[in-house]
This record gives sequence, C-alpha cells and structure tokens, in this order.
Amino acid sequence: MIDFTAEEKELLESFEKNEWKPVRGKKGKMSLYQQMAKSTFKKDSRVNIRMSSKDVHAIQVKALEEGIPYQTLISSVLHKYVSGKLKEKEL
Repeated sequence: MIDFTAEEKELLESFEKNEWKPVRGKKGKMSLYQQMAKSTFKKDSRVNIRMSSKDVHAIQVKALEEGIPYQTLISSVLHKYVSGKLKEKEL
C-alpha cells in the first residue's frame, strides 16, 4: 500500500468525490503561463568572472551532488541572493 501525505489523501478524496471541475479556457491560460515562465527564466546575458580554482572545484562538487551543471548552480545562487531568498547564517 502507498503511504500518502495528508495533502495527497485530501486531494485523492476530493477527486473521488467528483469535486473537481474542468477549467474553461485552459489552453489559453497554459500558453500564457508558459510564455511568462520562459521570459522569467530567459538567459540572455553572459557574465565572465575570475574565481579561485579551489572555489570552482568546490562548486563543481556541490553541483555534482545536486545533479545539476555547475554553471546552473552558480546562476541559481546568484539569483537567490539578488532576490533576497539567500540569507547569511546568523552565528
């Protein structure tokens, strides 16, 4: 038997009670949201930086652990920092 989370159980029960209704204009909304996502994550600028080989190696190791390219990891960390989602640990 599958162990569902509380949220998954609630969704399954709702679906089985036929509480779900089709969304009108779904294709248009999906297209709009896809365009918004593409423009949000569009990578249209190139940046060259100099870093110590030790730091580059450490980033590559972390990226390998996460299963993503190291340049994607660098981009993600920078994005989180500038958007205020990356905070320094308080000691």
